[in-house]
Order: sequence, then C-alpha cells, then structure tokens
Amino acid sequence: MAPQPVVDVQVETRGDVSAGDAAYAREKVRAVFGQAPGPVLFARVKLTRYANPAMERPVTAQANLDVNGGLARAHVAGVNATEAADLLRDRLEAVLAGMAEHWEARRGRTHPPGSVRPWRHGDEPTHRPGYFPRPVEEREVVRHKAFALAFESPDEAADDLERLDYGFQLFTDAGTGEDSVLYRTDPEGYRLAQVHPRPDLIGPVAVPLTLSPAAAPRMSVTEAKERLDVTGWPFVFFADAGTGRGNVLYHRYDGHYGLITPTAREPSTTAL
Repeated sequence: MAPQPVVDVQVETRGDVSAGDAAYAREKVRAVFGQAPGPVLFARVKLTRYANPAMERPVTAQANLDVNGGLARAHVAGVNATEAADLLRDRLEAVLAGMAEHWEARRGRTHPPGSVRPWRHGDEPTHRPGYFPRPVEEREVVRHKAFALAFESPDEAADDLERLDYGFQLFTDAGTGEDSVLYRTDPEGYRLAQVHPRPDLIGPVAVPLTLSPAAAPRMSVTEAKERLDVTGWPFVFFADAGTGRGNVLYHRYDGHYGLITPTAREPSTTAL
C-alpha cells in the first residue's frame, strides 16, 4: 500500500456521547486507512446514542470515507459506544477489502475483461441499527431524495450496494433500461426487481442473482406506506402512480420513512 496522507477524521456526536467515546471512534476509523486501496481524502464518523430504553443497541456509528474519489460507507449499532466503534472498524475493513478486490478486477488483474467478482458478504453484520418502534400513526416521510439513477449493470449495482453498505440499490438497468432495485436475499445472493421485468435482456452477471417475475405495483406514496406498514418489510419498491418510474419507500432507523425518487431522464436526441 502507498503511504497514506494525514487526514483528520471528523466526528459528529448526538445524544449522551462523551469526548472519550468520540476519540475512540476516531482512532478506530483511522486505523483502517492503511487497508484502503487508495488514499483516504476525507473521513467522517457520526456517533449517536438514543435515549430510548427499549433499544437493545442504542448507540449507532456511521462512517463515510472518500477513497481516492470513491465513497465507502458503513453503519452499525452497539450496546455501547465502544462496541459500536469496534463493529464499525470491522465493517469498514470488509468494505475496503471488497472495494480493493473490485478495483483489481476492473483493472483486469484478477479476472478476464468484463467480469466482476462478486462481493464476499457472507459475514454480513448482525449488528445493524434496529428501527425505532414508532407508532404507525406518527410515521412521516421525513427525507425525500430525488436524483438521476445510475445507469449500470446488476454487477455494478451490487458493487455500489456493498461499498456503501446499503440495504438496497435503486438504479436503471443498463441491459433493459428498466428502473430496478437490487437487494440481498441471503449472505450469498441478490434479488433483482424491475418496474417491468425483462429477463431476456439482462446480460451475464457474476454475482449470484435471481430475478423477481412480478412487475412493480403501480401505486401512490400513501399506498406504499400502507403496504410497508402491513408487510413489515424494510422497503417497498413501486412504480409511481403518476410517473411510472421506480420509487423506493423505506423504513428509517428513527422509525419514520424515507423516499427515493428518480429525476426525469434526459430526453434523447435523434439526428435528422
């Protein structure tokens, strides 16, 4: 590994978090810099202690690293700040190892051109933050993110999902042009759902993948909320009743909802 530049780890705290807890988390994150596949240009940790006595693991720790322009992220929960920081380091090590492996594969050093090695996420952490048990009548959409979806393959979506430590990845499939969501089905596999499933147009993939045969239900955000509450799923993928585009409504760790919607696609131009 090349020598790492000296980068300070920014630590943000919420709740009853001591200066010692913040310093411990800072050192744990700094300790993984040497395992990054490139220089760490920025690092930030958010350490939060929730006051709810019903939570088994009331301390959450989230890290965001800029590794030579690529984002690496991890999010865990612990019974105390020390455990959360230790788990955060372990998860970051796994994320950075996977990032290094993919960078090598894309350079063609470990796999034939065009192939991507699947992430090894068999050690998927069991210490993810739990959902705050907020009553259904109090839940609201408190975060709405709208952006242009990445135009990528399922392999690239799996790469993003693992590198960013997300529970799902919303994207536009490059082979079919369909808005799609990719998520884990077990420690060794992924599931792909699309607004309109097009299995005949999905190219070869390296990751273990199954395709949902069902089209995404067309519904409003209100209807998606109802489905999310009834099923207890972590998220609902649906086609917006107005636009027909793929949306995701998901449970946030604070017990509220988050909504992800794609922005309008750029109009295509055709030479006359």
